[in-house]
Order: sequence, then C-alpha cells, then structure tokens
Amino acid sequence: MAKATITFEDINITVTVPAGTRVIEVSEKVGSAITYGCREGDCGTCLMKITDGWNNLSEPSVLEDKILRENMAGKHNRLACQAQLLTGHISVKPA
Repeated sequence: MAKATITFEDINITVTVPAGTRVIEVSEKVGSAITYGCREGDCGTCLMKITDGWNNLSEPSVLEDKILRENMAGKHNRLACQAQLLTGHISVKPA
C-alpha cells in the first residue's frame, strides 16, 4: 500500500501513514491542536492551514467547499475531517 507523510507544525511531529488517511485521524492520535466537532464536515471546527504539499491532498468535496466558503477560509485551508493525504508529504497547522 502507498504511504505518505504528514508534519504537524504545532507539535513538530512527522508521521508516515497509508495513502487515503484523513488528517483528523492522525491529528487526534499524535495530540495536535487541530480540534474537531462533528467529524462529518458540517461544523468547520477542524479548519487547518496546509503550509506545504497542498497538491498531495484529495480535492475538497462539495460539502467541504461549502463549509470553507461559509467560514471565509483562505486558499490553503482545509477541513481535517475531510482532507485525505494521497501521496508525498504535507505540513499542517491549526488555522
């Protein structure tokens, strides 16, 4: 199975995960400050900033795109409960 890496800048930890893993799944295990509420993409609580590797994530779903727009999120913000790491490396921090 393909692997990818994610760095949580707030706690300076890099983790290798299977491709397709949602960021929130790793975030809560390593103790990152990325918070979450619903885990379904409805509340926008898990907003994070992608500081490196933006193109290594899944495309935002229609629902995620809607929530990002409602929260006036910047270009490199995503919802940790929806974004899946596909390949390569990304770096994230709480928004």
